[in-house]
This record gives sequence, C-alpha cells and structure tokens, in this order.
Amino acid sequence: MTSAAPASIKPVILSVDDDPGVSRAVVRDLRRRFGGEYRIVRAESGDQALEVLRDIKLRGQPVAVIVADYRMPGMDGIEFLEQAMDLHPFARRVLLTAYADTNAAIDAINVVDLDHYLLKPWDPPEEKLYPVIDDLLAAWLSADHRPVTETKIVGHRWSARSSQVREFLARNQLPYRWYVSDEAEGARLLEAAGTNADHCPVVITTEGQALIQPTDAELAAHVGLNTTPAQDFYDLIVIGGGPAGLGAAVYGASEGLRTVLVERTATGGQAGQSSRIENYLGFPDGVSGSQLADRARRQATKFGAELITTRDVIGLEVNGSARTVRFADGDTLDAHTVIVATGVMYRQHSAPGIDEFTGRGVFYGSAMTEAPRCANEDVYIVGGANSAGQAAVYLSRHARSVTIVVRAPSLQQSMSHYLIQQIAEIPNIRVRACSEVIGVEGGDHLDRITLRDNASGSTDSVDASWLFLFIGAAPNTDWLDGVVQRDERGFVLAGPDLMLDGAKPRGWSLDRPPHHLETSVPGVFVAGDVHAESAKRVASAVGEGAMAVMLVHRYLARS
Repeated sequence: MTSAAPASIKPVILSVDDDPGVSRAVVRDLRRRFGGEYRIVRAESGDQALEVLRDIKLRGQPVAVIVADYRMPGMDGIEFLEQAMDLHPFARRVLLTAYADTNAAIDAINVVDLDHYLLKPWDPPEEKLYPVIDDLLAAWLSADHRPVTETKIVGHRWSARSSQVREFLARNQLPYRWYVSDEAEGARLLEAAGTNADHCPVVITTEGQALIQPTDAELAAHVGLNTTPAQDFYDLIVIGGGPAGLGAAVYGASEGLRTVLVERTATGGQAGQSSRIENYLGFPDGVSGSQLADRARRQATKFGAELITTRDVIGLEVNGSARTVRFADGDTLDAHTVIVATGVMYRQHSAPGIDEFTGRGVFYGSAMTEAPRCANEDVYIVGGANSAGQAAVYLSRHARSVTIVVRAPSLQQSMSHYLIQQIAEIPNIRVRACSEVIGVEGGDHLDRITLRDNASGSTDSVDASWLFLFIGAAPNTDWLDGVVQRDERGFVLAGPDLMLDGAKPRGWSLDRPPHHLETSVPGVFVAGDVHAESAKRVASAVGEGAMAVMLVHRYLARS
C-alpha cells in the first residue's frame, strides 16, 4: 500500500459517480485500502464535484486522485475532468467506463491527459482497483504536494492595496502565501473563489473563506486578531501599539491594572518596521523591529493586557472621573486613565507623481515585504535618520545598489554613529548628499526618479523601480484638537512644558501641578514619539511608557 507523507491535512481522493450504488461501492473500497492516509470524498455529479474541488482549493488541501464515471447526465466524466484540471492540475485522473465506452476512454487520454481508465465492474478491488491507485499515488507522491495551510493572498504584482494587505499581515506576525493574479496558481485560486483579477486583492483564510478586497478590519476579524474589547470599563486605555504603548501595556498589566491597548494597524509602530535595531539595551547582536514587537506583544498578553487592532480612535472626552475614547465606527470605551502613545507618521512627500506610485514602487517606511523583490535592482532611499539607515543596510543584501538621498551635507546630523560606520563599509551603498527627489514617473509601476542637486541646482533622471521614503515625523494628534494642549507642530505637551511662567494649564482643575508625563487633562498621559521634545529612540519610548504607568498609579491613588 502506498503511504502519504505525514501531514496534518490528509490529501484527498475524490470519487464522482451519479449512480448512488456505484458511488458508495467505490468509496467503500477506497476507504478500506486508503482511508488511513487519505481523505476519501464522494460527489454524485460533475457540478457538485467541482464545488467540492473549489472548496478544497481554497482550503489549500492537495488532491491526489480523482476517479470519475464517464456516463453522467449534464456533464460527463471527460468534461468534468477537463474542468477539474484547471483547479488541481497535479491530481491523477481515472475514468470509470463500461466496455462499450472504451474508445471514449482512449480518446480522453489526449483530451484530459488521463492517467488510467477502469472498466466496470472492477471486482475484486485487490486485483483491479488497488494496484492502479497505488501506482498513481506513488507517482503523485514523487512530486512535492505539501498543503498550503497559510492565509493566501492573490493580487496584482504592482497594486498598492495588495502591498498594504501583505504588509498588514506581516506586521501582525501572520504567515501568508502570496500569489500573482496573472500566474497559473493565482488564476486557479481566483476561479475557486468565484471571482477574477478585476476584484483583487483576494484573501483566502486558513478556513477557506474568500475575502474580496477586504478592509483591514475585515482582515483582522477573519485571521484571528482581536478587534473588540472584552469589557466596557478599564483602569487604563493605552492608545497606540509602538514601543511606548507596548511598554505601558506590559507595566500596566503586570502591576494589576485592567489594561487594554488599542492599535489602528499593527503593534510595533515605526520601530516595528526596522530591519535591525542594534543600540537597544540587552540585544548586543541586534534585534529586528518585528521581533521586538512580537516579544513585547506576547509579554503584554501574558500579564493579562488586552490588545485590540484595526480600531481607529477619533476622539477623547472627559466624563466626570471617566476618560472616554471614541472610535471611528461610533463605539466608545471608558477608563479611569488614558496613555496617548500614538507615535508619529512619515510626512507625505510633495514631489509630482509620488501619490500616484505609492504602493507601486514608492513606499513610506521600510515595507520589508517588498525587500525580496528588490533583488539585483537599484534602490533609492530618502531620509537621514536611523530608520533610513537601517533600511539601507537591510536592502543592500538584496539590491544591486542602494542610494541614500539626503538634503543635509552628510548623515552626521541625524543618524547614529554606529550606523554611519556600517554604511561606510558596505560597497553597494552610496550617500547622495545635498539632494532631493523632485519627481517620479512610470507606467504600471515606478520607472524613473528625478533628482536635484541643491548645491549646484542641476537635475538628473535615473532608472529605478524602488523608492523608500523616511522623511521626518508628523504626530497623529488631530483627534486631540481642543482637548489636550499641543505645540505648534501637533506634539502633545505634558508636565513642566505646560507650566508657563509657573502657571497651571488652562482648565486644570486640580490643586497639584501636572505630573511629568501628564497632559493638560488630568488622568491623560503621553509617552513616546508623540510627546513634545521626546528623544525619538526606542529605549526612551519604552522608558516613558513604563514611567507613565507609574504616574497613572500616582493619579489613581489620589483620585
């Protein structure tokens, strides 16, 4: 007996026959011999069998053998096998025929690449059925047909939304398999999902459900991310899942506070997109941003913090002793205290064409899912901070060349010394100082970048399909307008920065002055990059998250 390779999912042997008696007999004999290693499935019509095959395709399960009766009403066995080939081209195909249909079976060898035909009746199966199936399974097993159990994404090669979906799953530490819509397997998955390339991206969950052009919230709900708080009231709501927010969630939950962290996209923030952080305490060999975020996330949940994703916070209110957070979908959540740790966003580049090609060769941040596609190509990076340097080092492993474009005369003003030294020692990285991108162009994707030398005023155009932008930080704080005090750039003021000439901030109702990280609203604290004049480093963000929790305890003790 041929044995399938060990796997958590059994390969399928499908029997299709419109005669219930024959169908039951085929399945009985197949199960007796192969049921321990294979999943035996039966259908009573070609249409029904195609539905079964589509469902199996979406679930990522392999089909080893298809046994179909020739004479079936509506769709005969040859017509069925021809369509089945489009879904599962590697399955071995067997046609059941009567003696009178032998010629049709022989013709089918050329039409559907038939592997074998069996004359009915096949009794005894030990002589006429099992040896045939054994040989077909042995041939099938000689190739690699391991099941694809991950989430599957089918999309266009140069699609902004397809790139965003891949980045969303990657940043949330969810494994997936990527298929291009105009390649064979991608087309088969789209057919199984009952759609076409015009409706990409299509996400197929591990349960086999097809999501057509899903939003982040729909994705989160179907891939196992938590999107709904378990309670209506907490001791602490942390808004933002970067290093500061994760630090606050870890310390808040570990010290007994009922803590919930709300994140709009994925935990880790901008640091979570860093390929390698080498100056963070305790990691002498460095750690990737995604690894650090994953460890912090698991640490927070270990202590009992709730993490909810794809919830966009749009407002903050004071309702007596409660602090109320409002979501974009109209829901609200209350707590005694709030820590604002929303971090910063990359500023939008104003050069002509940038918006048009975002996601199609132009990316804000590192977009690590795109790195393998940069192999042996020329990559341009705009920005002089650590995040740009880390991306340059990482991308240099794949790309033919990496060019860092900065307006400043050098990297000295904005990048850590250790990174500057690393970059200087990598031969395929060069720094183009006193320069900026003033335009991009292309067809389906980015093809060319126009650069200006600000020292000489000259411009030149270079061929490039990849442009990564790291152009400074803008705080995500518009939703706090009129609630807490911010500086002229939108960063949140706290503690001593609120005490102009020793006076308490406007509307401050308590006898004491604000705590060090407390905003102009009592019980609302700030931590990390969104805090005015913060250090913009991972370690300081984590430290502020921990310190904010200490001040939350102090606030609660006096309330």
